Amino acid sequence: MSVLSHYRHHDLEGIRVGRFNLGVNTTFIVYRLGDTVIDTGPSNQWRYVKPFIEVTPLQQLLLTHHHEDHSGNAGAIYQATGIQPQAPALTIEILKRGFRIPPIQRLFWGAAGRAEAKPLPEQLTIGTDKAEALFTPGHAKDMCCYLLPERGWLFSADLYIANYLKLLRSDEDVGTLMESIRSVLARDFDTILCPHRGVVENGKSRLREKYDYLRNLATEAQELQQQGISLDEMTRRLLGKESLVGVLSRYNFSKRNLIISCLDVNLDAVALPPGT
Repeated sequence: MSVLSHYRHHDLEGIRVGRFNLGVNTTFIVYRLGDTVIDTGPSNQWRYVKPFIEVTPLQQLLLTHHHEDHSGNAGAIYQATGIQPQAPALTIEILKRGFRIPPIQRLFWGAAGRAEAKPLPEQLTIGTDKAEALFTPGHAKDMCCYLLPERGWLFSADLYIANYLKLLRSDEDVGTLMESIRSVLARDFDTILCPHRGVVENGKSRLREKYDYLRNLATEAQELQQQGISLDEMTRRLLGKESLVGVLSRYNFSKRNLIISCLDVNLDAVALPPGT
């Protein structure tokens, strides 16, 4: 499949690529602001990402985390341009040693070879704008978002994606994700730049909706657990029948994982401060 769409938001550019077009979780947007590219897209889309990377001079490549759709072309970009990717410290370690990709994710995104990345600079800029790296684990233990305070833009990695989660990977943690969302909601921004959903206006409100949804889901799951309801019945009541993706992934990415993680959320610990 070729490039699915092109994006332009003010001076921000992007291309959406993907082997399959089965919804936002199966496609990926590579963004570029000025001379900076944020994340790389999956390796099986390199032939479409490469022209986008090379059309104007590249000075900086930032990674948000190690997942194969975000880092899959890091090595290829380095080889093609001489620009070494910059990443959070934990991401550097993971990319250096390599990581396992479940079969269903490999089907969608392809492989992700080892890559040599370097640390983020102390004074971070994206294009000509001052930027901040915000550590936001939960979806991945190494994930960072990039905030442009003067624009009110948030390169959100996989913090947002959608208001309502229905599936969760086995290595994700809802409580940690909620803590990350809470910390980001304390900052000033309005526009989310999501590599799956796209440009999201009123982004802070949308991210708050996701937070509220997760808190309500965790509350309902824990109430059902106290009533002695089984995990399978809990999942069916709250999220419906398990998806085909859940079955095919052997529950690595499933509704059941989401409920299991919700049962471990400390609801007192993730309460939002007044006025947030």
